[in-house]
Amino acid sequence: MVSMAESCEGPPLIALRGIRKHYGGGDSGQPAVTVLHGIDLDIHAGEFVAVVGSSGSGKSTLMNILGCLDRPSEGSYHFQGQDVARLDADALAWLRREAFGFVFQGYHLIASESASENVEMPAIYTGLPKPQRVQRAQALLQRLGLGERLGNRPNQLSGGQQQRVSIARALMNGGHIILADEPTGALDSHSGAEVMALLRELAAAGHTIILITHDRSVADQAQRVIEIRDGRIIGDSVGQLGQDAAQTDAKGSGSERPLSAIPAIPAQGSASTAPLLAELAEAARSAWRGMRLNRVRTSLTLLGIVIGVVSVIVMLAIGEGARRKVVEQMGTMGTAILYMGSQSPSTGGPAGQITEEDLAALRELPEIRRVMPVIGDPITVRYGNADKQIYVFASSEEMPLVHHWKVGQGRYYTDAEDQDLAPLVVLGHKAHQHFFPDTPNPLGRQLVIGSSAFEVIGVMSERGADSGAQNYDDMVFIPYQSGRARVYQAQTQPDYVVIEAVSSDLVNEAEAAIRRVLLERHGGREDFGIGNAAARIQAEAATRKSMAVMLGLIAAVSLVVGGIGVMNVMLMTVRERTREIGIRMAVGARQSDILRQFLTEASLVTLVGGCVGLLAGLAVGMVLLVLDVPLVFSVRAMVGAFVCAVLTGLIFGYMPAKTAARLDPVRALAGE
Repeated sequence: MVSMAESCEGPPLIALRGIRKHYGGGDSGQPAVTVLHGIDLDIHAGEFVAVVGSSGSGKSTLMNILGCLDRPSEGSYHFQGQDVARLDADALAWLRREAFGFVFQGYHLIASESASENVEMPAIYTGLPKPQRVQRAQALLQRLGLGERLGNRPNQLSGGQQQRVSIARALMNGGHIILADEPTGALDSHSGAEVMALLRELAAAGHTIILITHDRSVADQAQRVIEIRDGRIIGDSVGQLGQDAAQTDAKGSGSERPLSAIPAIPAQGSASTAPLLAELAEAARSAWRGMRLNRVRTSLTLLGIVIGVVSVIVMLAIGEGARRKVVEQMGTMGTAILYMGSQSPSTGGPAGQITEEDLAALRELPEIRRVMPVIGDPITVRYGNADKQIYVFASSEEMPLVHHWKVGQGRYYTDAEDQDLAPLVVLGHKAHQHFFPDTPNPLGRQLVIGSSAFEVIGVMSERGADSGAQNYDDMVFIPYQSGRARVYQAQTQPDYVVIEAVSSDLVNEAEAAIRRVLLERHGGREDFGIGNAAARIQAEAATRKSMAVMLGLIAAVSLVVGGIGVMNVMLMTVRERTREIGIRMAVGARQSDILRQFLTEASLVTLVGGCVGLLAGLAVGMVLLVLDVPLVFSVRAMVGAFVCAVLTGLIFGYMPAKTAARLDPVRALAGE
């Protein structure tokens, strides 16, 4: 008998030589099983070929190899004269996308997608713009009698209707070669007859049809029948369609059927794919639908991300608020302050003298901003019949600037008034309350300090006591020169000198410069002492900052825990959607497409969680502000938390996405 392959002219579209397929053996620990035993087969463009055989004969394995879903263990497969074994994964995906169209017995439609969206899927990976692919999908469905079922999901369609959707999907990118695996096996006789009629129409239109079936009566409707048993071809005969065509040609009334043109396989690495933005948009749409269909699981996943983002925002806000409050409180002491006074040298001898010339020399140092001499002692202060021992603080007009302390009422004295020995006094907050409890505005009143009268010109704002020091609010403040002339006549030098460095970063440099100048002026005798109060203040501020960092790290752990939750859910999602992954690969998705799909889904989950977390963090912060908890929102912290949430989704979603991309198409299609 002359086979149909021998009667066709020209080179074959598909040429198989010595194809064998083994499973198990080697390191797998499974017994070796050979499913195909040296298959030799030629299929020409435009043929309608049926491969018939009983269950376990190897016909489905042969179809998977023909459709580039699987690779043979031995032998050669040439497609349009090109060795398929030399094609990489992307080129094989290109063949499945551009050359083949699959029609499965189990339909293999994605349950969450409508009929139209299922049909559109192959065109997504070719980059066809959405309006064009929607139009084409609807036209195909209308052509197959499903024009009123465009928006129905698979569970809303009968078996025959689902199979027609599967056929429409196979035709979406042209369907040059239709691989139909038991297309009538799950259908009733009427629906099966309709499907076979459709396949015959497609064959008449020039499509190459490869039909896999166990039913001989179905196979006989093809142009050519390949019989397979135990992994070997045992027959290659003419089917009923081939006989009818031969009779028509013999009568001389036949005509050449138009053949579906198959594009050439692209060079390695140049296989086309969809534009990135379009594919990301499609992946986001699919992910959003999946999130809505699995609301409970999505909500639990989002909860971990939301808690992480809220923790980062609120904890960093609390840490920053506490730090700023401490710094503000310490700022009244000066964060760049040094204290200097005379003392006896360690080598013995009299205490040194701090002169006006020494102070003038220190003011010339570039590391120094202000030099303020201070004389102070408890002295009896009287107003009317009220008197009290009060610390009288005599200093220059720079005191409010050095101590970052504001005048609450009235004003502070000036340098000119100090030089003129003006008898002026500024009250501390508590001193005002003691002497003038019923006088909100004491300005212009007279206080007697020692034996001299001083006019009240201002009241300082409330400050509080420094740690281990007298309460500044109990003091009164008078000009330095006036104090020496009217109150402290016996004082020949300041009790101590307050020195403010240019910045807190230069405190140590300022201390070294002061020591150098005074040693030079005092003949090398270190008859003075310098106290670096700023170093203590900065150390405390650094401790507060470290606490804020620690709070941030704790919050970051919450975010990581949320990311682990995303990874677990994505791993579950991959397992649940194994068949969908196989379907996408069968219609032409590359590994990178699958990877991008699941990374997009993980990122979308964390993106939504990040947005909700930002809003929730602000809401929690507002509540804490109402409760008088000191906190300062940081835009940087909020942006950082949001970015970290998205990065968490990418990082923890990568492994599940990589797992999905590496799935074997055949095993994925067989998965549940």
